[in-house]
Amino acid sequence: MSRLPPVSVTVYPYDCDAYGHLDEAAFVRIFEQARWENFSRGPGLQMFRRTTVWPAVRKMTIEYHLPAWPGDVLDVHTTLVRMGRTSLELRHTAIRQGDSQTVADAVVLFVMIDGSGNPTPVPDELAALFSARVSTRSGEVVRYDVGDVTLAVDVRGDGPALLLLHGFPLDRTIWKHQLATLAGWRRIAPDLRGMGASEAPAGVYSMATYADDMARLLDRLRIQRAVVAGLSMGGYIAFELLRRHRDRVAGLILCDTKAEADSAEGKRGRDQSIELVESRGAPALAERMVQMLLGRTTQQTQPQLVQEVREMISRSPAPGLVGALRAMKDRADSTDLLGAIDVPTLVVVGQEDEITPPAAARKLKEAIPAAALTTIAGAGHVTPLEAPIAVSRLFAEFLESVRDS
Repeated sequence: MSRLPPVSVTVYPYDCDAYGHLDEAAFVRIFEQARWENFSRGPGLQMFRRTTVWPAVRKMTIEYHLPAWPGDVLDVHTTLVRMGRTSLELRHTAIRQGDSQTVADAVVLFVMIDGSGNPTPVPDELAALFSARVSTRSGEVVRYDVGDVTLAVDVRGDGPALLLLHGFPLDRTIWKHQLATLAGWRRIAPDLRGMGASEAPAGVYSMATYADDMARLLDRLRIQRAVVAGLSMGGYIAFELLRRHRDRVAGLILCDTKAEADSAEGKRGRDQSIELVESRGAPALAERMVQMLLGRTTQQTQPQLVQEVREMISRSPAPGLVGALRAMKDRADSTDLLGAIDVPTLVVVGQEDEITPPAAARKLKEAIPAAALTTIAGAGHVTPLEAPIAVSRLFAEFLESVRDS
């Protein structure tokens, strides 16, 4: 979650009830004090006058865990739970300095309103206050509304942006090692619509839909350009980003992917997978695909990773899997696009990848001007998970060259 620096608040006798406990109603004042102090540290309190926008409380829930006493000093931590176009949901947690115990926490939903009381977009300055301070805790996510869908996104660090797009039928956690290690970059790993913890809305999915989601996500994060790393289907989305949002792409990392559209045989395979998911659900797809996704070496030496990928696929929402399968089946051929790619590009492939084998990676390397190619020994189709140290080192070297260019 995006978090702000804690604010220390002292409990005074007038905050307490007749028994000497911190009055429950006083928590509202304490949380408000911390929130406004954070606002003043960031964009300043005059921001609301400048923008003619006011944060109106729509809903608040408070949980009281332990009593607090006069003289206690509470560190109030403020974290962003969710940011919508016109709304902001914050969590305030009060932790006592003396024993590091959580005394109370509150979740507050704000709606931004204009002078007439109508909902209005979250001011850029306020959004930037949260976007500039991000968590480094593994697995924490913020939910962002991007058009008709809410995406779960793991964001780490500061610096130039790196957008990490997972493949099918996986989720953002395939990038967990890169999220943890690529310091000096703002690492952004969303669950694509219909996968992981993101929403799976009804309707037709397409590569254009996914690409537009990513452009809107960059808008929500106030990011103009990013290096885009895409694995498998993530690579197809990266190609579509180049078509539709060329100015947002500062560089490319193409992992275990290809430019060609599905062949007739490939389309039949997509239809079979759709029938399988619709009749037997995601776990059946997991049993069918896990051995295809992971290399022989991984299957023999990393049984825990095999189980991790099986569980990752099994918990995927069936509507999202079906939508992705149809989107991949109907995607355009990107071969003609390759020669026009003029951003720094790295192609990565697992030596044991049977879905998009090294021959497909060599085609990308030969067609994209000045692209570099690296083959990862002992890895299959999910190289970031199968060979995390090698892939992270390779990414880091490439990203430094992009930063210096």
